Amino acid sequence: MISEPELVGEDGPGSSPDVVSGFDRVPAAGRRRGQGVLWGVGGALVASVVWATAVFAYGIGGDRKPDLHGYRVESDSCAAVELTALAEVVGATEPEPATTELDGIEHPALHRIRCTVILTPSDAAAQGGEDEAKWTTTYQASVTAELHKETDPRPEFEASSTLTEVDGVAVAQVERVPDLGDLAHLLIMDDNVMQLKVVEGGAVVTLTLTAWTSFDADDGEEETPDVPPEPELHAYRADLISDMRDVMKALKTD
Repeated sequence: MISEPELVGEDGPGSSPDVVSGFDRVPAAGRRRGQGVLWGVGGALVASVVWATAVFAYGIGGDRKPDLHGYRVESDSCAAVELTALAEVVGATEPEPATTELDGIEHPALHRIRCTVILTPSDAAAQGGEDEAKWTTTYQASVTAELHKETDPRPEFEASSTLTEVDGVAVAQVERVPDLGDLAHLLIMDDNVMQLKVVEGGAVVTLTLTAWTSFDADDGEEETPDVPPEPELHAYRADLISDMRDVMKALKTD
């Protein structure tokens, strides 16, 4: 927080009342009034320079808006989302096309969309025996892109790295990801969820990977075989980052 410029000197033995507060005291005998006026003008100029520097460096006050870095977030942006690295690593040869969810926002101050891609491995692990019952692990990748046009989203973004819960899911670990946007965090969460969040200027992009296992049994199946081990999503960390780079590039205008 930028405070008022401090005055040199404090009340005490030997101190001059003029120096402590030159705005509301009568000038001492023998002192020219012009000196007090010049001091006041000089102090005001110094305060103006400090304030202007703060506005330029930190975006405090004024009408300074975040740099959008060429990002475009519109209703048709989901068509550009291709998660090729994740699709390959989980064995989903034909990922379903990205769909736009209903929580989009189109406002002069904020544009937001959410895209979802379902990744189903083509070689689902088989459990059971003669009945050929199968456990299928399905992956869902969700991309949320926000374009903040009026206010800098970075302070709130930095604060979000301290969250212990997101949408009711506990956050087990937070990692800083270097060389990605202005700032990036990888969240390892419970319930087999991994989330990568990036801020770049006025854009905030989030890529969330979720996995769940379902049992596909024939009619009349009475017993369910033991559930297979859940996939270790952290092993897909590099692929998540690779796809995030592609998504960020795709959301920028040429």
